[in-house]
Amino acid sequence: MAQLSDDCFAHGGALMRLDDALAELDRRLSPVTTIETLPLRDCRGRALAVPLEARVSVPPRDNSAVDGYAVYFDDLSPDAETVLPVIGRAAAGHPFAGRQPRGTAVRVLTGAVMPDGQDGAPDTVMMQEDCRLDGERVVIRPGIKRGANRRLAGEDAQSGEMVLPAGRILGPAELALAAAVGAAELSVHRPLRVALLSTGDEVHPAGGPLPPGGIYDANRPLLSALLASAGCVVSDLGIQPDRRDHLIRIFGETAATHDAVISSGGVSTGDEDHVKAAIKANGSLHFWRLAIKPGRPVALGQIGRVPFFGLPGNPVAAMLTFCFFARPLLQRLGGAMSAPPRGYPVTSGFGYKKKSDRREWVRVSLEPDGQGGWRTVKYPVDGAGVITSLTRTDGLIELAEDLTRLEPGMSVPFYPYAELVGGAI
Repeated sequence: MAQLSDDCFAHGGALMRLDDALAELDRRLSPVTTIETLPLRDCRGRALAVPLEARVSVPPRDNSAVDGYAVYFDDLSPDAETVLPVIGRAAAGHPFAGRQPRGTAVRVLTGAVMPDGQDGAPDTVMMQEDCRLDGERVVIRPGIKRGANRRLAGEDAQSGEMVLPAGRILGPAELALAAAVGAAELSVHRPLRVALLSTGDEVHPAGGPLPPGGIYDANRPLLSALLASAGCVVSDLGIQPDRRDHLIRIFGETAATHDAVISSGGVSTGDEDHVKAAIKANGSLHFWRLAIKPGRPVALGQIGRVPFFGLPGNPVAAMLTFCFFARPLLQRLGGAMSAPPRGYPVTSGFGYKKKSDRREWVRVSLEPDGQGGWRTVKYPVDGAGVITSLTRTDGLIELAEDLTRLEPGMSVPFYPYAELVGGAI
């Protein structure tokens, strides 16, 4: 279970830049999940708990990158054909027996270990397409470079080298590397267990009748999908009545079996918003005023020592604050190295004004710019509650704090939605 200090989310309330807030919180947080050892097949999406060192070099021996003939480069004529006797054959898993003398060639297939030598070692492989057989001899054309078509031992990884750091999220490539260096199992962090709930008497589950003044709950499906894409195990607590005593009990019970709790909306000072009081009754609550748009107010607190994330109620703001703020913190709690989303440069197709000292994200679509790149088209509606602005656009452009006016033709970082939601803890 979570073992964070009681005041790890304490905040004085001043407006903070996003990077400063993330850096400060990263210093305060540490992994809260236990560690288990699993076979490679069960490690996908997990965070590596212990740095992985290579047990063997990859490849273990010099080997041939092509089908051809292993030769000594110094036996080859630089300006005329060279004729060498072929004295044997090597294939992957079936090395040439003995040592290859100078002035000879050995038939090698892709992956075959380079033969041992007598005076030095064969160091070059001639592709079979660039030579011809003449009986039991091979005729080699001039012009090949020393070491051509030879993979060097350890060129991928050296024995004893740290090939994956702790905190690395394990995907297919990482698992392939782990197997190649001899690891059959890995020590990984258990997935973060996150409880998710909605509150509010106006909020109703989709599919049922909608009474006057009611709305369907969009944020819970949104956040559940985002949490799952981040590798979390999600407990959906549904829509909870906005009653103080009920919420105090629910939050207390939930914290006993989860590593983090997330809700959206319901943390204002209104008479019927009891989430704030319920969190304080079980622990502490702090509001982090981030210099971002949309999604400036984010509630961070602790139920006992279990982290609580209170995200904005508007769906667009909830999604952006999760992707750019909550996700890196959850990654840290889950033992993973937090990595910010990657932005890709595109050309702005429109002008836009914004306030200084505030980072802002604008929903856009992409169109070809006629020069091999992409130009952005702004979605016409800016509201943080407009969900179609997410389904009818390709991603976001980010406007830095110091920028006050975006002009057409300026280069801006673009974040495709797949980049925001495709990672894993």
